[in-house]
Amino acid sequence: MVKRFIKRTFDIIVSSCAILVLSPVLLIVSIMVRVKLGSPVIFMQERPGLHAKIFTMYKFRSMTDECDDTGQLMPDHVRLTNFGKFLRKTSLDELPELFNIFKGDMSFVGPRPLLVRYLERYNDEQARRHDVRPGLTGWAQINGRNAITWEEKFRLDVWYVDHWNLWLDLKIFIMTFVKVIRKEGISAEGEATMGEFLGTKEITKEGE
Repeated sequence: MVKRFIKRTFDIIVSSCAILVLSPVLLIVSIMVRVKLGSPVIFMQERPGLHAKIFTMYKFRSMTDECDDTGQLMPDHVRLTNFGKFLRKTSLDELPELFNIFKGDMSFVGPRPLLVRYLERYNDEQARRHDVRPGLTGWAQINGRNAITWEEKFRLDVWYVDHWNLWLDLKIFIMTFVKVIRKEGISAEGEATMGEFLGTKEITKEGE
C-alpha cells in the first residue's frame, strides 16, 4: 500500500512538472503535426487500464488518414510518413500521455496500454498485465519493445506485475531514455508498427 502511494505521488508530481517544463515542446510538436498531418492533432483512442477499466489515451497523431478506392484505411506503412516515423523514433508522439498519468489513467512505468479488442484474446496469465496501471514505458519496452513477439512481451509484462518495486521502476525509467536515444525496438522486423495480436495458440497434448 505504501509503495503504491509513493508511486502515485511520484506520477502526479513528475507528470505535472514535465507538462509545465515541456509545454513549449508540446506546442511546437502540435503545430508541426497540424501542418504536416492535418487535424486532429491529438490521436485519442480507448484503451484498457487498471483492472481492464477503459480510458481514453492521448497521443500525437503520427499517421495520415489516407484511404484506398473503397474507403478503407491504407496499411500503416503507407500512412506512416517520415515525420510520423520521426515522432515515433524520438517518442515525441507519447508526450500527451503525461496528461493520462496526471489524471491517474496511467503510470510512468507499467505494461503498455493496448487495444480494447485484445481483451478477449488474452489467456488468463496474459490478462494479469492489467493488475497494475498501464505505463508510458515498461519492462517489455526496455527488453525489446516492438521487436519481440507478443508472447515475449506479455511474459515480461506479467513478470513486472509480480516483481515491481520502486527501484525497478527507477531502473526502467532510466533505461527508457537509453533506448530512446539509441532508437531501439521501434517496430517489429518487416513491419512499420507492431503487428496485430491475434491470440496465443494453445498447445495441446497429442490425442486431446
